[in-house]
Amino acid sequence: MKKDLPPRRSGCTIAYALDYLGDKWTLLVLRDLLFQRKRRFSDFLASEEGIASNILAQRLKRLEAAEMVTRAPDPDNRRSVIYEPTQKAADLIPALLELSRWSGKYDPQTRMPAKMARRIAEDRDGVVQEIMAAMKQS
Repeated sequence: MKKDLPPRRSGCTIAYALDYLGDKWTLLVLRDLLFQRKRRFSDFLASEEGIASNILAQRLKRLEAAEMVTRAPDPDNRRSVIYEPTQKAADLIPALLELSRWSGKYDPQTRMPAKMARRIAEDRDGVVQEIMAAMKQS
């Protein structure tokens, strides 16, 4: 599985993060896992951005190789797979919230309500805890 990991280009911390998260599809899959609690391949395909199935399969495989998601047979349908975020993925919640808040601040067409942007700015840790609690309940 490690063969699906990108090669290291340098010892830079930003380069390391970008090696794993540096394309929009990976970040959107993580968004769906962490914020929208999507768990099945078909759930991810239904996202409005319209990811192609081959790209989705590749990103999920890379996230699994990076130990950011786990996959297990669906107990309701053994032919299907359930993806779960790991703690390594969950640790990205604050960064994803800040990216969302930044977009809400600079893009007038972003759908983030001003109230949510204020909550993230004023109590990001509280928002992170709420998301983590919801992840554990699902």
